[in-house]
Amino acid sequence: MAKRPEIKIDPMDEFFGIPTSMEGSAMVKIKDIYPFKDHPFKVLDDEKMDELVESIKANGVLSPVLVRPRTPEQGYEMISGHRRLHASKKAGLDYIPAIIKEMSDDEATIAMVDSNVQREEILPSERAWSLRMKMDAMRRQGARTDTDETCRTECDRLGTKTAQIVGESVGLKARQVQKYIRLTELIPPLLSMVDNKEIPISMAVDISYFSQEVQEWFYEYHRANKGIKPAQIKALKELQNIDNITKYTFTATMNGAVPNKYGGGVNLSERKLNAFFPPRMAAKERERIIIELLTKWKEEQK
Repeated sequence: MAKRPEIKIDPMDEFFGIPTSMEGSAMVKIKDIYPFKDHPFKVLDDEKMDELVESIKANGVLSPVLVRPRTPEQGYEMISGHRRLHASKKAGLDYIPAIIKEMSDDEATIAMVDSNVQREEILPSERAWSLRMKMDAMRRQGARTDTDETCRTECDRLGTKTAQIVGESVGLKARQVQKYIRLTELIPPLLSMVDNKEIPISMAVDISYFSQEVQEWFYEYHRANKGIKPAQIKALKELQNIDNITKYTFTATMNGAVPNKYGGGVNLSERKLNAFFPPRMAAKERERIIIELLTKWKEEQK
């Protein structure tokens, strides 16, 4: 394999934003570089960013960023080096060393993911969306070898073989790749809870299979009760008519799945309710009658 040419940078020239000649790269105006569309990685103004800014002020950008020409628009799209670009802006630079490379959309996506996903600190949401983007790009490129739908449920429409290929490039097993990609089916507030370690990844994967409406109930329940137990998710998954679940049934099932300080929860299962209602009565009508009767009972207790 041919050795890459050494890139030398004049730190003082770059510090003052003066274009310099660099072997293998060119000095590009920072204002002409645009972010990668749907870039999943966060660029934070934290302590590490401050350290990078000070390093660039003292030594310049030691490694060129990777960009591709924008067509038909003017300028360049950032592929790799979003943190270096942001730090260079904060350092007051006008130019940044860049390798300019023609790439297709899918090639750019794969390069963007590969250059970021190996970072030491990466949030579950960043890993999830980047892996999904790479999987989709590889699938469009024809990298998928299993064209049937045998893993629709487990793999979320993505082939095990492709997941294995992606996993090998980032040090993950195919199953781990599939689980991370499931996280992209979560509503944003729940995904943020995963990032903040309020919800374990394994539990979040289970929640991702519920509808967005039910996921919103999960979020509200978690906020109100300071957490969710695996037993509660298991109880919901065992409901016979989960597709037509009402918020009342959701809450009752969640509360009934875990004991409370008064000696246990109330579990109104479908089997129990069927003893009192006609078999084809709509769930919302059942809920209306239950609430009406409970309201009447409450009034009688006064």
